[in-house]
Amino acid sequence: MARILIVDDESLTRAALRDYLSLDPSLEVIWEVASGASAVQLATQCRPDVILMDMQMPIMDGVAATVAIRATDRSVKILGLSSFATDRYVVDLIRAGASGYLVKDTPPREIIAAIHEVLRDESVLSPEVTRHVVQGLEQSVPAEVTADPELLLLLTDKELEVIRLLARGMSNREMAQELFVTESTIKARFVKVMEQLGVRDRVQILVTTVARGLVDLRTTQERTGGPFRTPPFDRDGPFGVPSRS
Repeated sequence: MARILIVDDESLTRAALRDYLSLDPSLEVIWEVASGASAVQLATQCRPDVILMDMQMPIMDGVAATVAIRATDRSVKILGLSSFATDRYVVDLIRAGASGYLVKDTPPREIIAAIHEVLRDESVLSPEVTRHVVQGLEQSVPAEVTADPELLLLLTDKELEVIRLLARGMSNREMAQELFVTESTIKARFVKVMEQLGVRDRVQILVTTVARGLVDLRTTQERTGGPFRTPPFDRDGPFGVPSRS
């Protein structure tokens, strides 16, 4: 059973998340806190598997809390959950080591699915934040970056191939079809890439390889409008509760 820590300064939000996650018997909410500072303390004490982290909170915000938690425990998965879809929050959170970021109008079933994805060392970004992540990464990287020669030697051609397909927004299935291999082969290549780069998930693969010149986002945009492809989410009110007209 996966242990979940909920971090949000809104009591109603915490209660809603707890109720939704209780629908999945494989998830256990072990604690709820209202600030980033409390999250840092409890993450050390309770050792959760996944932290649902709000961004704007008193005492310490979600990005600062993520930095502090990841400094002492790199195994914990942190999933940002906020009303904000701006790159100010998203890019900083991803660089701090979070495995993903969802806006609060994501339906409950998609939040549960996202938790399972990060537990599998996959990354999660909802459609609303994809564009901001791309823009934020592009703005932080010079127009022309020389590929890191050490990294080029470290990674095989096949590993570089799946990294660049990831930047084009392809799923495992699409990569397998493109390369005429099985999905298991694609997953195995990403496991090897993560080991070589010392990162935990695919978002961090992209952040690292863009920064070190192996991927140019300006030349890898596909029909999705960004390097990540995500499924279409239903949109109602916050957490999928239908809005009243």
